[in-house]
Parts: sequence; C-alpha cells; structure tokens
Amino acid sequence: MRIGIIGAGALGGTFAALLDRAGHDVVVTARGAQLDAIRDGGLRLDGGYGDVLARVRAAEVLPAAPDLALLAVKAQDAQAAAAQNAAALDGVPVVVVQNGLEGPQALAAALPTSPRIGAASMIAASFLSPGVVTVTAPGVTVLAAATATVAQRDAAAAVLGSVVEVRTAPDLAGLQWSKLVVNQLNAAPAITGTPLQEALGSRALTTAIAAAMRETIRVARADGVRLEGLPALPPALIRAIDRLPLPIASGVLRRGVTARMGPVPNPGSTLQSLRRGRPTEIDHLSGAVVAAGARLGVPTPVNRRIVELVHGVEATGAFLPAVEAARALRA
Repeated sequence: MRIGIIGAGALGGTFAALLDRAGHDVVVTARGAQLDAIRDGGLRLDGGYGDVLARVRAAEVLPAAPDLALLAVKAQDAQAAAAQNAAALDGVPVVVVQNGLEGPQALAAALPTSPRIGAASMIAASFLSPGVVTVTAPGVTVLAAATATVAQRDAAAAVLGSVVEVRTAPDLAGLQWSKLVVNQLNAAPAITGTPLQEALGSRALTTAIAAAMRETIRVARADGVRLEGLPALPPALIRAIDRLPLPIASGVLRRGVTARMGPVPNPGSTLQSLRRGRPTEIDHLSGAVVAAGARLGVPTPVNRRIVELVHGVEATGAFLPAVEAARALRA
C-alpha cells in the first residue's frame, strides 16, 4: 500500500519505519535537518520495536496521492501541514495522530473531502537528533472516526495494526479527553528537564500532576464527555485520580506509570520540543483544559500554572528542581 506520513518526528517516524519494514511504499514529509538526514542516510528506528533502517522517500510535501495518510505533526502545526498537502490528500483517508482537542475536527476546511480519523497513541518515542527515533516503550494506538465511516476507520486500523497494537473506540471526544488526561504527565519532564521516571520520583511533584489530571477529568465531565479510558488510563485509574485523596491517588499514579514505562528514560514530547528549540504544544494540552474550564466554570489552577511554567522554560531555558516545581504548581 502507498502510505504518506506527514511529519517524520517521534510518532510519525516510528510508524514510517515500521510500515516500511512491513513492505509498504512509504513517503514522509520533513523539513530542515530531519529531511536532509532521511534523504542522506535513511530513517533509523531503535528501541522497543527493534532496530530498523528505513530507506523511505522524503520530501517537504507529499509528491502524489497515497492510499492512506497519517498526519503526525504537533497540534500547532496541523492546519498548515494539512493545507500544504491538501492536493495530495484529496479524498484520501487521513489518520490524525495528534494531542489536544482539535485534531481531525479542526481540519474540515483544509481537508474537506478526506475521511478523517482521530488517533491517540500510547507509544513513547523520542526524536532528539536528525534521522533517529528511539522507542522508549511500545504501546497501543487507538482510533476513532471523525468524518470517516466505521469501515474506513477499521481499514486504517487493520493497516496500522499489522505493525503495532491498535484498538478502536466509538467516541472521538472521549478518546481525545482521555489522552489529554494522560498528557498531563508531559508537564513534569518539561518543567524539571528530567525524564518522566525521575520527575515522578518526587512525591510532591507527582501529587501536583495528579491534581492537574483531576482538573482535566472534571472539566471533561462538565462538558458532557464520557471518558473512554486508554490502556495507560483504565477506568479504575480515572476513578482513583478523581475520588481518592490526592496523596493516595498520586501513589497509585506513580506505580502505574513506572510499571508501564520501564527503566528506559522517557523525556516526554513537551521536553523533546524544548530540547530541540521548538515551540511546545502546551497551549493545546493544559491550555485546552484551562480554556474549557473557563467556559464551563470549572477551576483549573494547576493547569494554568503548568502553562505559565512551561512558557517560562521556553523563554528562559531554565528548569526547576522537582520540589520547587511542585511548590510552584500548588501555590
């Protein structure tokens, strides 16, 4: 199958390498040093799915229409990337692998004829140097239809499911909000500059992150969203974070995250952006919770402080020790 992947970063690069290894005809879009590295030496994947050297074609925009496309850029870049590739994507099913609450719903104007499918991926992957992606922990990718039919969603799931574990969900909003709860974990590495496992070694910081998750859960419910849950966020954990005293909930959270992530340091996607000198997605993560909370009258003070602190790191490059970060988040 001809597969186009827009954005060959951490997740886009992971899917590109694995689909190429499975025999598909893969073309990726990239820019700058990443584009040069893939053209010169291929795309290298290592870690949880084994070592792969994928000699995929790479260009700034898709040169022709694929049979299936994945859009795997940061939330703030999705509109521009979709518009740049709109000619090649006319009528093509597009899987939008994106954090936040906009996703495929926001691409109606750019991709009016493309059946759109939302995806939330639990694959933990790092893209810190051009041409190289490291999978720190394999995970499940969940698909939910936006404008695509169930048959189109299931067809995309079958293709991607041939190389990674894939499940489907009936409700896109529930899937997106569930992933947004998980994405609160990104704040700890982004503010401290340390891998997630190390950052969560601080009980105080873990408690602050559990509080941010609790805010997210409560905003989602106030918006009438039924949280679908994810393999990394089963319903029992959602209930624990929402109802248990925060110190107890944070202990449950830390044990669950540590068991899933294993020992390989996981920087999280927000810290990866900071290390590459790129704008983060924080306005589409905690910022989305703050905006929805303001609309619905649900307080979100921890999420608001996360946005402020991450923007502070973007501006200054100065990280905070875990104890100081926890104090700032719960002030």
